[in-house]
Amino acid sequence: MGPLRSVVLAGGGTGGHVYPLLAFADCLRRHDPGVRITCLGTPRGMENDLIPPQGYDLRQIPAYQLPRSVNMNLVRTPGRMWTAARAAGKVIDEVRADVVVGFGGYVAVPAYLAAWRRELPMVIHEVNVPPGVANRLGMKFTKNVAVGFPNQPSQAESLRDATVVGVPLRRAITGLDRYALRNAARAHFGLRPDLPVLFVSGGSSGARSINLAVSGAAKELARNGVQVLHVMGARNEPVPIPTDLPVPYVTLPYLSEMELGYAAADLMLARGGAMTVAEVAAIGLPTIYVPYPHSNQEQRRNALPVVEAGGGLLVDDAELTPDWLERTVIPLIRDPQRLYTMGAAAASYGRRDGDEALRSFVLAAVAR
Repeated sequence: MGPLRSVVLAGGGTGGHVYPLLAFADCLRRHDPGVRITCLGTPRGMENDLIPPQGYDLRQIPAYQLPRSVNMNLVRTPGRMWTAARAAGKVIDEVRADVVVGFGGYVAVPAYLAAWRRELPMVIHEVNVPPGVANRLGMKFTKNVAVGFPNQPSQAESLRDATVVGVPLRRAITGLDRYALRNAARAHFGLRPDLPVLFVSGGSSGARSINLAVSGAAKELARNGVQVLHVMGARNEPVPIPTDLPVPYVTLPYLSEMELGYAAADLMLARGGAMTVAEVAAIGLPTIYVPYPHSNQEQRRNALPVVEAGGGLLVDDAELTPDWLERTVIPLIRDPQRLYTMGAAAASYGRRDGDEALRSFVLAAVAR
């Protein structure tokens, strides 16, 4: 098998699907600047804001929300699903794709169906347990399944035979030296270089319960010399922060350069989304995880192996109060040895080569 000439990447809707897709596209282009990369998306997904600015061809196709159960009737019944698959197939034929690589989201289903009908090599990358409904459907058509975390094959029967490759991450993350960039990152945000920093982010849309708990603890944190860099989330109403604090408390609605936040931080407070877990583990950032409570608990499953390895702490959303934060964060963030040990444990679980490992997996799948 020679080099890949044309690759179709499908994944959209949320950052958890789009960010690894972009990191993988960057990896393909680093190895071969001439490879044709075509991304499939929907008119309303986050991919429209993220993919074109990175210079990749984004083709929009119709995609529809799927029922939560996966069976072959799902494929056979809805005419609109085949309409979407025909649209994906037209793109695949036009670019003469060698392989379809899917990262989940509704847009992946038409791509999987179109690849299956053409007997085209297909690779699925999954980061959650249980797998998302789109990828579960795709698994009916291919054995080429790669996963992001070592715990996944043992946690889901459908992933038992999957290959662990890690999560493709941006080079700004995988090449990050937190300690070398620390002072510059703190200066960028207006933070002092000599005091510890708690970095708070509830994900791209934020987390109001986290915002309220941290703002409630602001005075006590500041009184103990703890600076806060707090990403509120673009979709959240800002919460009031006391204005007379003795040390900086910096708030942002959104942060696109998360690597700067990671570099500034001694400790992070975050949800347990797969991308967050993959990034902070890869760079060895000690993290307190507050998994999103209104779901099938995949965020808890994402974070638990890092915590069990010693790389973080886990707290239920309902238990996250200002008092809990004061009792937990202040002694932890003022203990450099414990932070170092936690960071090393996180790094031993995480990996920085997910993009390269997935590329090798895709090449092997095409060769087969």
